[in-house]
Amino acid sequence: MPRRTKSEAEATRQAILQAATEVFVAKGVARASLQEIARSAGVTRGAIYWHFKNKIDVFKALHDQLYTSFSERVLADLELDHPQPLEQLEQLCRAISLEFVGDSEKNRILTIFFLRCDYSGDLEAVLARQKERKAKSVQMLSEYFKRAQAKGHLKPDANTQVLTLALVSFLTGMIYEQLRNPELFDLTKNASALIDQFFSGVGKDR
Repeated sequence: MPRRTKSEAEATRQAILQAATEVFVAKGVARASLQEIARSAGVTRGAIYWHFKNKIDVFKALHDQLYTSFSERVLADLELDHPQPLEQLEQLCRAISLEFVGDSEKNRILTIFFLRCDYSGDLEAVLARQKERKAKSVQMLSEYFKRAQAKGHLKPDANTQVLTLALVSFLTGMIYEQLRNPELFDLTKNASALIDQFFSGVGKDR
């Protein structure tokens, strides 16, 4: 049997992850099996074991994929010395929100994390890992508020940590409600207005 190239192996891995999102959304993480994922991906179970230890490892890889994309984007954005950090953050939040509703793969992955997973048993360790990453995300986003304060765009006594937690809660709530109640919380239509509303109350002169 010929040895697979790196690109072929990566293509198989991505096919497995895409199939996993479909199976997890349809059945929930607890009830899904590797056999169903293999069937959906058009590969053997052996092919899955070549890339992943078990179902939990597949689940973790989906979170890795989403977190890596987000963190790399924020870190690249923070490399810019933007003259208006609050506007920079507002633009980032608007772009991320609109991309979420426009990207079916991200939509499915977040559906799994929010609605199709019971974080008990073997998944408790995964939840702990997600919490660590959420803390890192909060730390990254707080940098925008710190820079805004340093440039005099926030009051000197403004609590940048509280502002960051408020923003993360706001964005998380938007995504959750879009997944649960897409007719009422249609972010395709309302994301920009919701982001504008949040930032209208943030800043020294607002």
